[in-house]
Amino acid sequence: TGLATARQRLEGSLQIGGQEHFYLEGQVSLAVPGEDGDMFVHTSSQHPSETQHVIARVLGVPDAAVTVEVRRMGGGFGGKESQANHWAGIAAVAARVTGHPCKMRLDRDDDMIMTGKRHDFRADWVLGHDENGLVRAIDMRFFARCGYSADLSLGVVDRAMFHADSSYFYPDALIHSRRLKTNTCSNTAFRGFGGPQGMLAAELMMDTLAIRLGIDPLDIRKRNFYRDGRDVTPFGMKVEEHATLHAVVDELEESSDYRARREAIAAFNSTSPILKKGLALTPVKFGISFTLKHLNQAGALVHLYTDGSIHLNHGGTEMGQGLFQKVAQVVAEEFGVSLDRVKITATHTGKVPNTGPTAASSGTDLNGMAAKNAAEKIRARLVAFACERFQVEPDAISFQDNGVRIGEETISLGQLAREAHMARIQLSATGFYATPGITWDRPSASGQPFFYFAYGAACSEVTIDTMTGEMRVDRVDILHDVGHSLNPAIDIGQIEGGFVQGMGWLTTEELVWDDAGRLRTHAPSTYQTPTASDVPEDFRVELFGSSGNPSPTVYRSKAVGEPPVMLAISVFSAIHDAVASLNPGTVPELDAPATPEQILKAVSHMKRSRARA
Repeated sequence: TGLATARQRLEGSLQIGGQEHFYLEGQVSLAVPGEDGDMFVHTSSQHPSETQHVIARVLGVPDAAVTVEVRRMGGGFGGKESQANHWAGIAAVAARVTGHPCKMRLDRDDDMIMTGKRHDFRADWVLGHDENGLVRAIDMRFFARCGYSADLSLGVVDRAMFHADSSYFYPDALIHSRRLKTNTCSNTAFRGFGGPQGMLAAELMMDTLAIRLGIDPLDIRKRNFYRDGRDVTPFGMKVEEHATLHAVVDELEESSDYRARREAIAAFNSTSPILKKGLALTPVKFGISFTLKHLNQAGALVHLYTDGSIHLNHGGTEMGQGLFQKVAQVVAEEFGVSLDRVKITATHTGKVPNTGPTAASSGTDLNGMAAKNAAEKIRARLVAFACERFQVEPDAISFQDNGVRIGEETISLGQLAREAHMARIQLSATGFYATPGITWDRPSASGQPFFYFAYGAACSEVTIDTMTGEMRVDRVDILHDVGHSLNPAIDIGQIEGGFVQGMGWLTTEELVWDDAGRLRTHAPSTYQTPTASDVPEDFRVELFGSSGNPSPTVYRSKAVGEPPVMLAISVFSAIHDAVASLNPGTVPELDAPATPEQILKAVSHMKRSRARA
């Protein structure tokens, strides 16, 4: 109905390439047989409980006979969420057959050939709008290459559909998807889990609309943002925090000097026949939670020893994202001790069972709250004991500076723990957390699949060479919303890393298969990830001055794992803008990744269009 009544219509199509995870540590597992059919497996897995379950099924033993431990991974990015299970299972079978420990490790070429990637997509769309660029209706169709098995494609493509709105209100929407079985490796989870593909298509629609109407792309974007009265997603969830989206974008527009730079770039392009510059400021609105409801839970185990030291274990895995550090900070905060008093231990299925994967940006949200819950239980027992022992009220007791203040007296945490132990007070606790308010009914496509949204914005400036297709990112300004940051250094690192990884996906990382389905880009010699020299020399990253997450997360923080990847869409939009300057009013035919070949192809199309005109 919306398309039929829209005053104007646009159509377009976009090919979106996949991406290799390129974790520094490849897939690896070590299985050690034990007595009575037990198996202990050290593995590089983002989902130890699933790995445990798969090994048990392969060996024909109960889950309780298999223990999986993950101390840390040398990167994961989703590539070890489900696909770590293969190699752990093979190692376990070999250990069972031989009776000896067995280690399975893939070299880089085998790893790249055999393991899944980010799904490559084709997005087709029809957009209805008015003369001012206000979207009236959209019809979007996503086609995803899934490979030879389903793996996690159901959830990945669902999330692409969830994020096909990006930050924009669609009064009328029809969003379809097809999951395609192909003779290639089985694609899997990758940081963003389909969200980047859906958002890239939405941002290209906005860029196309801006070019056709001759309006600044940022104005088109802001005109279509979620706002009061226009705040319901295509899947029926209300966007409560849209004011944060506006505030982030407005602040970055000013701090990046967007308007003045846009005028300067237009002047540069008018006098530069070979080199062309582009500028784009794009938003991020990313839903946080697993859309499979039962995964939104976590457990933790905390022990307080009688010397005041603390043992911490939880179901999350550490892959360089700083999860262990953040959760340890939460526990240290609850007991009022310095971080060196908290011993962070390896993820272990025998300590915390039945956990979900460390994915969907939910690691800190889930495990931080579970650990906080466990620490609170122990602290409450200590407070009750101290009230009785020292004859004070609860509000006279505080935990701070590695000690416990009781009225006018301060004793060490260890002393209180020893006295509580002598009084037979339990100093160990399990914690549990389940994300509240999550509902999603897939058949009716309705509910609230996300606990909250994370927001951000990036402004990128690029220069392209129209003779060679080469591209350089000149400057990047980022403002990102992390709520009340648990650790600003870690959060800024995640934002920088996520942006560069997303930039690689959209500019240099090209996967090529031959007609037989064999991957030809299976080594660093043929597959180009970003290097240090690709990082913008002028790279400005700031955290948004948030008043805190309105949703009740751990200390009102927000997830920061996946959302920064989508900040890199600003680079693709800036390249699109640079190519568009060759023939104003004509929409470039640019697919992702925007490699030099793709840029040259788009430039040639623009030159032909200008010649025909």
